[in-house]
Amino acid sequence: MAGSQAGGAPSGKLGDDIKATFGSLDAFKEKFEAGGLGRFGSGWVWLVSHNGKLEIASTANQDTPIMGKAVSGAEGKPILGCDVWEHAYYLKYQNRRADYLKAFWNVVNWAEVAKNY
Repeated sequence: MAGSQAGGAPSGKLGDDIKATFGSLDAFKEKFEAGGLGRFGSGWVWLVSHNGKLEIASTANQDTPIMGKAVSGAEGKPILGCDVWEHAYYLKYQNRRADYLKAFWNVVNWAEVAKNY
């Protein structure tokens, strides 16, 4: 999701709903990063829309929220995903997943995320 639109903050309905759900963009980012740090081993952290609400979910390995809770432990429509498999960040961040997750926000294209929403 890199490009000239990367970084910054979401606007419109997505920005409003993130603030309403999580309290602030910074609080959302903290919870999203915690979801990525809490995933033991390989997997993903997601912002999903589920039953009309935004939620943060984490799935193992190649699983996605689309697979449903019985299979992946999460459900909903993925809005934003971050790969927390070690191969996604090891060359630049070695074992520093937290640094990788903080840097992730610099490449998020919020206009594209809003289209998913």
